[in-house]
Amino acid sequence: MSPSAPSSPLRQLLENRVSQLSSEVESLFTEARDRERREFADQLNQAVRRIRQSADVEELGATLVDAAGSFSTGTALFQVGSQVARGRRIRGVPEATAESFRSFEVPLASAAALADAVESRDPVIAVSAPAEVSAELVELAGHAEEGRVFVFPVVVRDGVPALVYAWGTVQGSAIELLTQVAAGVWSELSKPAAPELVQIAPASPGPPVPQGSSAWDRLSTGEQQVHFRAQRFARVQVAEMRLYQADVVQAGRAGGRLYEELRKPIDRARETFRQTYLSPCPSMVDYLHLELVRTLANDDPELLGKEYPGPMV
Repeated sequence: MSPSAPSSPLRQLLENRVSQLSSEVESLFTEARDRERREFADQLNQAVRRIRQSADVEELGATLVDAAGSFSTGTALFQVGSQVARGRRIRGVPEATAESFRSFEVPLASAAALADAVESRDPVIAVSAPAEVSAELVELAGHAEEGRVFVFPVVVRDGVPALVYAWGTVQGSAIELLTQVAAGVWSELSKPAAPELVQIAPASPGPPVPQGSSAWDRLSTGEQQVHFRAQRFARVQVAEMRLYQADVVQAGRAGGRLYEELRKPIDRARETFRQTYLSPCPSMVDYLHLELVRTLANDDPELLGKEYPGPMV
């Protein structure tokens, strides 16, 4: 028998060994991938937890930059106001640059990417060119020519009070989630007066309510805090759906069947909202429904589909 014949013992031994090595290598890659995913999830969960524990807006901004810095080469936080983005905190640059950043200002008119993020309220990816981010910011951050930058707006109610700016190696999905969670916390910390979202059940006969008082004002401080927590819960739940199931959300919007595509996470969030906020608080509003319509369905309730059960109250 020829030594090169397929049935030779040596060839069979080699084939068996190659197959074994391939299985071992594949197993190692699988283990490494699973470990990386677990580490990533743990890191993201810790960052979200820290953001949620922020005591005030100043601490929230610092925590957000630190957390986002774990998912990018460089990260900065801008405060937005009067068509100007003002530097607040920055990571990934020399210490002297970080100090000068606190007095750094860039007009939105000279930074198209920043202006687009504020106007659209959606993340923006742009080239790190002077026309997109301003010549001053390119120099300050030491951007490479033709590099990429990511701009994430912190959307609080009807405005964008801040921007998260990242460059280098950026894990955009993670930073977008952190920014959305931070927006929910920011909204709660700023304690907005939103009486138009509060519907009080008919009250039993009692002392007349002073003229000019609102339903929101008639709530106790404790009830108002429950409303703030409910709004925050709704924003976080919908933000996580948008992040982790982005393709499903897009398909649901395109077909007008968001609820059908996301039935499990929506039903799970509805049940938690019902037990945690609706049942204990008679004045509660279905903030989850409002957030599903506003953020998930882009203010078009029809996109939720005919099977969507509607608001819980």
